[in-house]
Amino acid sequence: MRQFSQAPAVIIDDTDRLTDPVWDNAARTPRLVQFSRRAGTGWADVTSAEFHAEVVALARGLVEAGVRPGDRVGLMSRTRFEWTLIDYAIWACGAVTVPIYETSSTEQVQWILADSGAVGCFTETAAHTATVREAAPGLSRLWQIDGGDLSTLVTRGESVDPAEIETRRKSGSADDPATIVYTSGTTGRPKGCVLTHRNMLSDIGNAIPALDVLFQEGSSTVLFLPLAHAFARLLQIGVVQGRVRTSHTADVKNLVGDLGTFQPTFLLSVPRVFEKVYNSAWQKAHGSGKGAIFDRAEAVAIAYSQALETPGGPGLSLKIKHTVFDKLVYGKLRAALGGRCHSAISGGAPLGERLGHFFRGVGLNVLEGYGLTETSPAITFNRADAQRIGTVGQPLPGVTIAIADDGEILARGEVIFPGYWNNPAATAEAIDADGWFHTGDLGSLDADGFLRITGRKKELIVTAGGKNVAPAVLEDRVRAHALVSQCMVVGDRQPFIAALVTVDPEALPTWLAGRDRPDTPVSELVHDADLRAEIQAAVTEANKAVSAAEGIKVFTILPRDFTEATGELTPSLKVKRAVVMKEYAEEIDAIYHR
Repeated sequence: MRQFSQAPAVIIDDTDRLTDPVWDNAARTPRLVQFSRRAGTGWADVTSAEFHAEVVALARGLVEAGVRPGDRVGLMSRTRFEWTLIDYAIWACGAVTVPIYETSSTEQVQWILADSGAVGCFTETAAHTATVREAAPGLSRLWQIDGGDLSTLVTRGESVDPAEIETRRKSGSADDPATIVYTSGTTGRPKGCVLTHRNMLSDIGNAIPALDVLFQEGSSTVLFLPLAHAFARLLQIGVVQGRVRTSHTADVKNLVGDLGTFQPTFLLSVPRVFEKVYNSAWQKAHGSGKGAIFDRAEAVAIAYSQALETPGGPGLSLKIKHTVFDKLVYGKLRAALGGRCHSAISGGAPLGERLGHFFRGVGLNVLEGYGLTETSPAITFNRADAQRIGTVGQPLPGVTIAIADDGEILARGEVIFPGYWNNPAATAEAIDADGWFHTGDLGSLDADGFLRITGRKKELIVTAGGKNVAPAVLEDRVRAHALVSQCMVVGDRQPFIAALVTVDPEALPTWLAGRDRPDTPVSELVHDADLRAEIQAAVTEANKAVSAAEGIKVFTILPRDFTEATGELTPSLKVKRAVVMKEYAEEIDAIYHR
């Protein structure tokens, strides 16, 4: 069994808690701006001392409301400053946060609150409150952020001695549960992943020293991914510990405007957002008659980035071309991100080598990492001084990665969760007797410990001819086309591999305008020769990565995109394969019975 590990950079003490950095920052750098919260069209700064005071005040309110150490408290809200404030207040009074996606259905909310045994719940809006009341009519402690309940809670908490918060905060152990995160799940009922203070502190504590290019004096970021997801949550505790000035935004549609006014130095995102940034730039250039310039600039950016990984680096001719296109194209792309953004962290799904090289070539170094909710979540990552585009990097300090005989990625270390809430059978299935967590993903390790993801074990397709096919390789490459939104490969127990493809609704109008066919819905284009030629080009390019027997032979263009609202995507934008297979069963059947 091939394995690779790195020595831990930090050791977590048994008394360490996630709230420690809040107290430390208030004592050591009280005037440092920790957060910038929305105020009209601008931002109002929140110092370390002010954030500490708000956390203590809200925690006192929770104590007055009867929340005890170890109690579980739900939190259903979009990403905003109050999400972070509430999270730390729950920890400060010794309780456990149970995040709930703000898009969750009544049935999902009912399961999460009931299974976790939550004694109360924070909601953001009246609609969220109505959902919780329907899901858990017996829940008496319910506080709505937009309804002014936080202020009421703080006022009532004035009767609680602040020393009580200090006592509760210090009396716990690093091995106490900090949060129960219910996996969004592409299939089946969500399982509650218990993450301890030690798990999360070990993860971020070992990441920050290796990511000093991000966590340095003067750094800033905008949090816009759902904080109910462990990926964004890790950065939340990272910006507090690393003293990074941070703002929140819930509406991705307003993200460009927020980036322009806030001017972050780095971002945390998922590949789909980077794909959208690229597609938007591509369609804008092609729509304005500058497509040829953009295409040449793209080729130079990719070549420049690839040359950075060669012993000699970029040659003189390539450097000159890169400098020219930096003024014509790349600088404008960086300006759209606020002008100061030099790096980004990407996770949740593969970014793909082409986009990785493209963004590094234009001056935004996207550092891919990998992990699962059960691993707190990061277990590998690329760093500025140790990066190989196309991989998800080396193990985090303190983490050991191994590849089992069947290709499954295994992990061990302090970041591995203790188990699923109320589900010992699932825990025993996930963590073996030797302490290895079985990720369910397939991958390979090179001689230097860089991990490459090759697919999902349960998603491995076996054709009628016995050929094993990992769909992720093909899907990622097809999605790289500017017109493609989603691609799902099918073919299990079938004679050949096929694909369901959806068109990006934002990229389509520009493509149509160039053909004098504006306002044509995609449902009328599924058999269009020109559109099929575009998708065929993407499929042909993707097939270059696999053998002839593994390549996509047939594809079907679907009449609409996959969305979370229609049930095909999880809140973290992963495709629910089982849902798509069921919903488009007729289309799949037609592929194989023409």
